[in-house]
Amino acid sequence: MAFLSSRRRRARLAPELDDQELGKLLKSLMATTRTGTIATTDLCVAQMSRLLEQDPGDWDRRTHRMDVLAGYLAGTHLSRAWATREPRNANALVLHAWAQVAQARSQGRLDDSDGTIATCLRAAEIVPEDPTPWVALLAVARLERRDQSQVFGVWNEVLARDRWNREAYLNMLGYLSPEEAGSRIQVLEFVDTLRARMPANAPCAATELTAQVRQYHSILDRGGFEALVARNHWSQAMATHALDRAAHTWGQPGFLRHAKALADLNLLAYALMAAERRAEARAVFEAVGGIVTAWPWETGGDPVTEFDQTRQKATVGV
Repeated sequence: MAFLSSRRRRARLAPELDDQELGKLLKSLMATTRTGTIATTDLCVAQMSRLLEQDPGDWDRRTHRMDVLAGYLAGTHLSRAWATREPRNANALVLHAWAQVAQARSQGRLDDSDGTIATCLRAAEIVPEDPTPWVALLAVARLERRDQSQVFGVWNEVLARDRWNREAYLNMLGYLSPEEAGSRIQVLEFVDTLRARMPANAPCAATELTAQVRQYHSILDRGGFEALVARNHWSQAMATHALDRAAHTWGQPGFLRHAKALADLNLLAYALMAAERRAEARAVFEAVGGIVTAWPWETGGDPVTEFDQTRQKATVGV
């Protein structure tokens, strides 16, 4: 990925991160849907189709684009309209299923579980080598707290097609957490196994640090005295080692090359500041530029405001 210049830039939410083609599509979709013309759906479908047909076989980039587009389309009619018009188009089917999952996350339930599952399976049949239908299906299984045997079955289908799929690993991390269908021990075992096998710059490299940030947030959520001393979490051996591994490598130009690398750097900057490692955080903020991800900054309030205020703290005394 191309890192931004070290000059401070105005902070802004950018779900597309540094994917310029995806960013252009999001702006175009916003402008097009505002016109309210009869041809709106046709134009939006054509634009989305062109983008999703690019870079065939780049599953990391495809997963990122599906994830962002689904979040944008959740609650709209566009993905359903496309899937209805082209029932044998794998792009249309996966995007529709993924948009349903995104909508379910916001409302706490999946309206048509059987329909979403069937949509994923049709897409998987049309393009057997594509991992994204299985990633969407994994998200469904997680939402519904399916039995671990079923979830791991879907998980293995993803890995058979895309060994280090970032979205799949984060879904499994959430599913195995004590807040969902697992336990703290299962999270630790999952992260340990991944760390032993994964290349240091794999798309799922942030899984371990994500687990530590989530645990830190769970401490904050308890409130009271525990929340007051939550920063002590980052002095514990596992948290320190996870942060050290990321801090020593991720900020190096060209080290992280996957589609959501800037999201991982946002996470790293957040964790370094939570651990009061300001000097290291400054360099990460420089690499990030002004591109902000909603998570983890939104846990403290408005993400852009939190990012900006934290970035300013990192430069105090410089």
